[in-house]
Amino acid sequence: MIFLDAAATTPVRREVLEAMWPYLSGEFGNPSSHHTLGEAAALALAGARAAVAKVLGCRPGEVTFTSGGTEADNLAVKGIALARQAADPALNRVVISAVEHPAVEESARYLERFHGFTVNVVPVDSAGRVTPEALAAVLRPETALVSIMYANNEVGTIQPVAELAAVATAMGIPFHTDAVQAGGWLPLDVKALGVDALSLSGHKLGAPKGCGVLYVRGRTRMEPLVHGGGQERGRRSGTENVAGAVALATALTLAHAERPDLAPRVAGLRERFIATILDTVPGALLTGHRTERLPSVASFCFPGTSGESVLLELERQGVVCSSGSACAAGSDAPSPVLTALGYDAEVAQTAVRFSFTSTVTSEELEQAAAAVGTAVGSVRTLGRS
Repeated sequence: MIFLDAAATTPVRREVLEAMWPYLSGEFGNPSSHHTLGEAAALALAGARAAVAKVLGCRPGEVTFTSGGTEADNLAVKGIALARQAADPALNRVVISAVEHPAVEESARYLERFHGFTVNVVPVDSAGRVTPEALAAVLRPETALVSIMYANNEVGTIQPVAELAAVATAMGIPFHTDAVQAGGWLPLDVKALGVDALSLSGHKLGAPKGCGVLYVRGRTRMEPLVHGGGQERGRRSGTENVAGAVALATALTLAHAERPDLAPRVAGLRERFIATILDTVPGALLTGHRTERLPSVASFCFPGTSGESVLLELERQGVVCSSGSACAAGSDAPSPVLTALGYDAEVAQTAVRFSFTSTVTSEELEQAAAAVGTAVGSVRTLGRS
């Protein structure tokens, strides 16, 4: 099997399993307990928090562990917007882009349905990018929060986050970025990015599913969504997943150290893969920005096919990929991301996304590219019969 669906999830790294194992076995204490086992767990949790903070360039107290990227996005969007509305009822607008992950979009729509917010959606260009000018055009004095992702999970387009955050900051508006897909591939220094909040997910980095992180700048107000014993400095109650925190911190630290070498290597492989597909598959359309894209993502539309049919044929040939976001699997509707980029519904439904792990090889991608040509040809032939 050639696994090319890393944007959906990644295998757990051996180093991560070894780091977390003690906290699933002998060192199983509750970090809130005042005895030896609890204190050992609390020490491990503090170490994980410090390791994450080192990668993000922030203080450990600005790091909140969550159950994953979705919870981190929900906490940022709802928590910051609600806290700002409570301080000033006039702050009743949230700004998101047209290509956000459902975790951000649905959080904003929740605020609209139940808390009287207005959701302003910033359009993107045909490559999926938000320009600073487009963002500035929708900001208002009553805007409570801006949330724009760092890199898109379907087409891989990278947003100019530092420029966009500067626009919001100039108006005194907090800026959150969903960096779930960027983790391991792009710089995550929150000061350089200029963001007030940033979300990450462990299972995109080589950690298990069920662990995530939200960075929130110290001065930023945020209402908790989960209430209880006041863990995580009152931001997210509930007994902490110590093993998950250790796993995420280990995976993030490894990815951060490896990125300077791995990202250019994988980007080079991606470029050859893209060129091969465009040269050998008639009518293939590359989606997303041609250069400002994740090193690990190559996404296409193949007009005259069905994306799902191509996926099935590719899997039959041993290539595992996807038609877009795993969170939208099973939906018959065209991708909102692709329609926001200007693709009509019929073409959008022919989308296939290839996303690579850091260990992908040139041989695997050569085999996959050949399989794509065969699969698309087979599906088109069947469609004409």
